Amino acid sequence: MFPAPRIDAPPSFVHASGRFRAPIAVPKSRFLPCCLALALAGPALAQDEAARWVLCPPGPWLEGIPNGGDRAQRAHAPVDLDAERVDVSDQRTYVLEGKVGVRRADQRLRADRVSYDTADRRYEAEGDVRYQDSDLRVHAARARGDLDADLTRVEEVRYELLTARGSGQAQSAEISGATGAFEQVTYSTCDPTDRFWELSANSIELDQEDGFGVARGAKLRIGGVPVLYLPWLSFPIDDRRRTGFLYPTLATSDNTGLDIRIPYYLNLAPNYDATLTARHMAQRGLMLGGEFRYLTPRHRGELAGSWLSNDETTGDDRSSGTFRHDGRLSQFWTVRANLNQVSDDRYFEDFGDSLAATSTSLLESTAGVYGRGAYWGASLVVQDWKVTDPFVPAASEPFRRLPRLLYEFERPLGEYLVVGFRGEGVRFDHEARPGANRVDLYPYIGAPVDRAGWFVHPELGYRYTGYELDAGHADSFDERSPDRALPVASLDTGLFFERPVGWFGRNLRQTLEPRLYYLYVPYEAQDELPILDTQELTFGFGQLFRRNRFSGADRQADANQATVAVTSRLYEDAGGRELARLTLGQIRYFRDLRVQMPGVPEDRREGSPLIAELELHLNDDWSLAVAEHYDLDEDRSVLSALRTQYRFGAGGVVNFAYRYRADLLEQVDASMLYPIDARWRLIGRWNYSLRDRSTLEAFAGVEWEGCCHAVRLLGRHYIRNREGEKNNGIYLELELKGLGAFGRRTGDLLERAILGYTR
Repeated sequence: MFPAPRIDAPPSFVHASGRFRAPIAVPKSRFLPCCLALALAGPALAQDEAARWVLCPPGPWLEGIPNGGDRAQRAHAPVDLDAERVDVSDQRTYVLEGKVGVRRADQRLRADRVSYDTADRRYEAEGDVRYQDSDLRVHAARARGDLDADLTRVEEVRYELLTARGSGQAQSAEISGATGAFEQVTYSTCDPTDRFWELSANSIELDQEDGFGVARGAKLRIGGVPVLYLPWLSFPIDDRRRTGFLYPTLATSDNTGLDIRIPYYLNLAPNYDATLTARHMAQRGLMLGGEFRYLTPRHRGELAGSWLSNDETTGDDRSSGTFRHDGRLSQFWTVRANLNQVSDDRYFEDFGDSLAATSTSLLESTAGVYGRGAYWGASLVVQDWKVTDPFVPAASEPFRRLPRLLYEFERPLGEYLVVGFRGEGVRFDHEARPGANRVDLYPYIGAPVDRAGWFVHPELGYRYTGYELDAGHADSFDERSPDRALPVASLDTGLFFERPVGWFGRNLRQTLEPRLYYLYVPYEAQDELPILDTQELTFGFGQLFRRNRFSGADRQADANQATVAVTSRLYEDAGGRELARLTLGQIRYFRDLRVQMPGVPEDRREGSPLIAELELHLNDDWSLAVAEHYDLDEDRSVLSALRTQYRFGAGGVVNFAYRYRADLLEQVDASMLYPIDARWRLIGRWNYSLRDRSTLEAFAGVEWEGCCHAVRLLGRHYIRNREGEKNNGIYLELELKGLGAFGRRTGDLLERAILGYTR
């Protein structure tokens, strides 16, 4: 282990009283790679987050050696020796006995006896051999080594990881250079006195240069019962990506029956890889899936797909495909693609796992190039759609944009003037309806003035929209090339006031922010213009300050209106944290709204719904958000929303939400994560439609967490299709900390359903 000590005494010197100490220069200790390799004989997945092991008994378990050195100083630090007796009478063999200690930086070695053969450069340490550094502790009965052969052999080894929890033992370990061979090895992150799970092997061979290991006769025991036996197992021992099987997942539901997924990872090259997945569903058959990922200095992306031949439930072939790409072409230009395809309109209902997937009615695909400069932005994009709702006819599918060209430009002229331009050119195409070409141009000039306590933003623009209609439009429109040209004038202005206040025994700051927005657009009949991609926007706070209440360019709303709004905020005076915000706003119409979508009558209201929004964050535990849109003309609420959250204890959270939109939906949504104690947690969610008197999704479950393992059991009831048919599922997950998780992974589902959920 160490070369001959350079002792400043004659070779015949024998010290037998007190303690002997002398600095020597030695190579790096062989105990470190030996014991790290032992730890890595188990999966190299040990967690280093302290919170993961908060339920574990305090460690360390093995007797330690006081140290306080710096790991970074190993290469240059001297080595100190302690011993009660040092015998150098034999010039060939040096012997240190009695509480032998070796120190270098953070490394410590203790033994009852250490001998060193200077001729053969061999060493031997015996009697309660202990090694410790910043990462691990090791106890062994004896250690032998040959420095010339770079060989170390350790017997009856017990080891403990300090920075990444884990421990185990080995009957023997032999390290030669970067390779190692171990006999009768064990590894676990559990407490040594309470091994809920343990991974063992008859023998393990490790190659640190290749970062790979081979185990023979590997067994996984849970609760002392063997649950997995592998006669031969190859595994990684570092962070380098390796080809091999990933952990399988297991679930069951009414829709699929027993659902087993087995993924296989392919490390094809440093910059691209693939994952192949076999998914067997008892009621549907075998689905094969794959994912390919790539990464270059300028581009990254993934290609994924799945295939189910002859679905045993429907009798059809089912498939899906996705391609995503992001790349940089130059300093100013990028390319992005998001292409999606499914075989049929029931795919998400049958194979999706969330309400969001089940409710997907249109699947969008886009690909394009995007540019951005100091004063300009541009894009050229193609866009396609796939109907994934069996109740939506193909004729209702949106028009494809093949392609869509956008360009915008804005530049200041002096201190007070700004000139700009926004333009769009689109080719619309559809399988069941005639297409068209459309150009939409909007040059404008503004004179924005911004000061600390106020702002004024006047703007005058001119919007021109022209069409070239395909021949199929002849039955609906008199002209093949209709157009529209309108001036658009607006004035946006606001004030900002603030004052210090002392409320709730705290120094706070309150603001008052009134805002006035005026918009004028003359009326022009637009019934001769087709509807290609336009619909009326859902009314909300942002629409109080928009130039158009329609999306797309097929309709430009006429306007002679003013928005009056006021916002008041409450801040902490010291840290600037926002504690409360109250906003009120309404549009007042000075004339009827005549431009509407086809079949919609003119709007003769005097004003828009009154918007009131309130958010409160008075402390770290409680938050509240309330929104109300009230139609004063019809004396009724058109939108109501409430969301509140309460955090308590060690990660506990309760959420409640109410959502109402007139003639559309009314729902309540409650969820919770309730810690009973440090080990037990209850989880649940109930999303209920008051309008339909039906549960949209409900689940309840329990989580139990121990020192080195956790169990999660979840029962779920949810809508699986648009006919309202329900699905029931059971999710069981067993996590062995530092090793992996088995069963159905519940993390994504719970994080999506319970705001504030954390593991």
